[in-house]
Amino acid sequence: MPTSESAKPAELAGPQTTIVRTVEWHDTDASGHQHNSAVLRWAEEAEASLLRGHGLAWLFGRTPRVRHEVNYRGRLWFGDEVRVTMRVARIGRTSLTFGFDVVGPNGAAADGTVVVVHAEPDSPAATPWPDKVLSALSFQEQEVPGT
Repeated sequence: MPTSESAKPAELAGPQTTIVRTVEWHDTDASGHQHNSAVLRWAEEAEASLLRGHGLAWLFGRTPRVRHEVNYRGRLWFGDEVRVTMRVARIGRTSLTFGFDVVGPNGAAADGTVVVVHAEPDSPAATPWPDKVLSALSFQEQEVPGT
């Protein structure tokens, strides 16, 4: 089926949120820059913000982490302002992959993924996402910039 020349390409995008934090003294290690655990803590704070913003705070205690990966790209120092963007990258039957980026005053500082599963407290294994979660975190079509 031919496409119209005026049609703009689109891609599916999951929900996302951005938080801003300041690197505190307790976020640094003996080398003076961010400790690796600070990046994961900021990612979890952004995840909490994203879930609360979509009315899903009740999921806390039902989304254990099963995998995370962090790529450290640059150093962050005490007092630096950082922007942490967390987005839903993929949602499956029982798992959800978040992607995140941490940007400091000198550009990219870290990026990575966190995989969680849905598990009801009384279940011995992962359980399917409730429909209200799938609906709240569904991917929306949006225009591709620059086209």
